[in-house]
Order: sequence, then C-alpha cells, then structure tokens
Amino acid sequence: MSEPVLLSGASATVPHVSPDVLSRLDVAGPRYTSYPTADRFVEAFGPAQYNQALLQRAEGMAGGAASPLSVYVHIPFCESLCYYCACNKIITKHHERAEAYLKALATEIDLVVQKIGRGQPVSQLHLGGGSPTFLSDDELEQLLGILQNAFRFVPGGEYAIEIDPRTIDAGRLKRLASIGFNRLSFGVQDFDPAVQQAVHRVQPFEQVADLMKAARAEGFGSINMDLIYGLPNQTPESFRRTLAQVIAIKPDRIALYAYAHLPQRFKPQRRIDAAALPKAGDKIGMLSAAIDEFVNAGYDYIGMDHFALHDDSLSVAKRQGRLHRNFQGYSTYPDSDLIALGVSAIGRIGPHYSQNAKTLDEYYDSLKRGELPIVRGLTLSRDDLVRRAVIMAIMCQGRVDFESIELAYLIDFKQYFANELRQLEQHVESGLVQLESDGVRVTDLGWYFVRAVAMVFDRYLQADRTVERFSRII
Repeated sequence: MSEPVLLSGASATVPHVSPDVLSRLDVAGPRYTSYPTADRFVEAFGPAQYNQALLQRAEGMAGGAASPLSVYVHIPFCESLCYYCACNKIITKHHERAEAYLKALATEIDLVVQKIGRGQPVSQLHLGGGSPTFLSDDELEQLLGILQNAFRFVPGGEYAIEIDPRTIDAGRLKRLASIGFNRLSFGVQDFDPAVQQAVHRVQPFEQVADLMKAARAEGFGSINMDLIYGLPNQTPESFRRTLAQVIAIKPDRIALYAYAHLPQRFKPQRRIDAAALPKAGDKIGMLSAAIDEFVNAGYDYIGMDHFALHDDSLSVAKRQGRLHRNFQGYSTYPDSDLIALGVSAIGRIGPHYSQNAKTLDEYYDSLKRGELPIVRGLTLSRDDLVRRAVIMAIMCQGRVDFESIELAYLIDFKQYFANELRQLEQHVESGLVQLESDGVRVTDLGWYFVRAVAMVFDRYLQADRTVERFSRII
C-alpha cells in the first residue's frame, strides 16, 4: 500500500492525504480564471453582440456607473517553440511580420473606441503572448502610443509586460521603463538544465539573475516570475534547487503552475516524453516544497498558483478580503471590464464574454471588413452569475457566505444549491472543506485542491464530466 503524502501549509502542518483521496482528486478541471470557462463560449455571440455590449458600457459610463477598464493585448509571435506551451502562438524569426500586426491592432483599437468613446480610463494593461518582447523597442513604443491615444491611463495603474529573458537585456529594460511599463513578468519555468533541454527553453540562471538586478535598478515594481512544476525530467530534488535559485533573486510575486499535459489538444506537447513526467505524488511534493520554501523566505501563499511577498499588494489584498481573479489569474483590482485586443484574445464587458479570431488570416480579414474580430462568446444567464459569484468566492476568499449570495441574487442558498451541498460531503470527509451553518469554508489542505471544491458548483461540468478538456488538478 502506498504511503500517505504529507502536505505542509503556510502556517501549520495539515493532515496526511491518503492515496485514495489523491486518486479521487487526480482529475481534469478548470482553473477558473472565468466562469463559465472559455470552452463554453458559443459562435452565436459575434461582432453584433459585442458591439451592443460596448454600447451598453458607454451608456453606463455616461451615467457615471462604469469603473476603469483593464486592457489585454495578445502578441502571438515567438522566435522558438517551448514544448509545454498551450498558448496561441506563431513561431517565426521573421520580425517584419510585426508591422502588419501592429496596423491590425490599431484598426481594432479604433473600432472599439468608436463604440465606447475616446479617453476611457484604464487602470490595468497587460501585454502577453507569445512573446511581447518579440516586438522591437520602437514597435512597443508605437503600440503604447496607439493605446495612450485611445485610452486614458490613470496614475498609479499597473502596466505590465511579459518578458522572455532570452530576448531582452538591460538596455531594453531601460527602454520599457521609459515608455511607460512599470511591471514585469519573467517567463522562467525551471532552472535545471536537463528540464530546460527537455522543454526546448534554455536560459541560464545567471542571465535571469542579471536581468532581475537590472529591472530593480530601473524601478520596476512587483516583478513576477512564472514557474511550472510537473515538467519532464523534473524531480523533487531538482525542483528544490530551482526554488533556492528563485529565492536568491527574490521576485515580488511568483506564479507556480502545474504543467497540463494535453498532447491531443496542443501539438507541441507531443514532443514531450510522457514517461519523463513526474508522478502525481512527486508533483504534490514539489508543490508542498514550494509552499514551505517560499513561506520561509517571506512569501505568502495566495492560493492555487500565486505567491507574493508579505508587503506586496497581492498579499495585502488577500489579508483584507479584496482578492479577485480574472483571465490573468489573481489580481488586486475588482473584476473590471476587460478590453481584449489581438488574435485569440479573451475579454469581458459586463455579463458578456468574447473571444477574437484564433488565426491571423481570420483576424486580419475581419478588420479589413471594418468588423471587430469576435468569433465566439457568451452572455451570462442569471444562473451563470450566481455560480460565478460562488466559484470566485471559493477561489479568492476560500469561503462562501450564504447570506451575501442570498442578498445579492435573492435566492435561498441551501435550497438553490442543495445538490451541490450534498456533493461537498465527500470533500468534507477528505478534509478539504468545512460546512458551517452560515457558509462553506476551504481548509488549509483544501487550498491545495481548491479547483476540486469550485468544480462542485460548475453546472456545465456536472453535465459533461466525461470530456477531457482541462488540465489535471494534481
């Protein structure tokens, strides 16, 4: 019989996890950066529906009811292929392709502005990819100029860009700071050479350490570093070495993701040897080690995939119950409307989700017709809104207060979710949640498997459990 796996939490040792519980939880499930999840979007939601959502937003803004926007820009280009990657990307060394893409982005931005009005306030900007630093410094400055001409970037906002350390140096960091970026996210994943070779992403520790030092010198705030556990050739021992190296350069935030091996969906992952992937027990050990090491080094465990230094705004928000979750993960900002720009980008306006065309040809063709490149989306039903509130409370606060949901949506919680509360009993037995008279609380152990708790309230998933479309929880 297998030995139980001991998990240690941020503040205290938590119970052993039996092999039976691990086996039951080793299932696929959403990460819940939104609810409903993007796989539930429908093609019946297109440009006309998105235009209407933007106009409704403009009307609300005129009445003083709308909050500042978030803006996400997707840059799909990468010079080389990382085998683990599940993002929408285009592998090319032809940097001249960026010119046409920037022109298309300018057109898309103009079409949005025509609906919501120029100069709408923006408090968050995030450039993701792909590799945004595939663009030259001049091209990035051009893009920022287009955005700043269309929107009003509020003082003190978060203006972030994802960095591929292989494509940047101290000079480029200085230029990024000068044109308006104040936050960075370094894509690292792992520092072990054998792991880097297995996933086709080689970047020495020394290179990243030098860039981190340069970023500090330029005054970038709240620098994030992305890591992945569960990669090929990774072992608990090798991952501890990576953890020590990360702690040595001390980013403000750390995003630690579990690798999702879905080769049937993502062709590059077929180059990964499944036999080289660590087992579920080792993955749990890596997560446990990460939590222990990071907490001992002054980080708070925010939940699921995020850590932050104790005085970072993300940690402060969690302590104050102000944590939120959006398409980029955990955030300190309320779930504001998100304008999504670029190929495949996903956004939200009010109760409406939307996604742009996934291929460049389709994206370009829509814009040439003077049409926003929306190919699918969803208008949330009342039930969607109720369940979203519950799932986000679980993911962000680790607790659902019955009364707050009842007052907000005029329901009887125990009656509305009678079936779900019965399903939670198995998680009560496993020590993941506590059912209280006035709410549901996620335990210290439950934070390791918070996706499993949230899944209970996912109506779409309950009706379609056989479809393997998500990453595994462990």
